[in-house]
Amino acid sequence: MVAAKEEAQKIIQNLPDDCTYEDIQYHLYVVEKINNGIERAKKGEVSSHHEARERMAKWLSR
Repeated sequence: MVAAKEEAQKIIQNLPDDCTYEDIQYHLYVVEKINNGIERAKKGEVSSHHEARERMAKWLSR
C-alpha cells in the first residue's frame, strides 16, 4: 500500500499549476472516499443493489 503522503504528493503533482487549495482538498477527499470504499468492499461491508434502492427510497420519501 502506498503511503498516504506519497499518494497525496502524486495527486497534487497531477493537478494543474493554477489549482486552488479547494481543488486539492476535493481531490484528496475523493481519493480517500474511494479507498475507504475499496477497503469496505474487501471486508464484505457492502449492500446489495436491492438494499441500496430500499435505503434511497426511504431517504427520498422524507
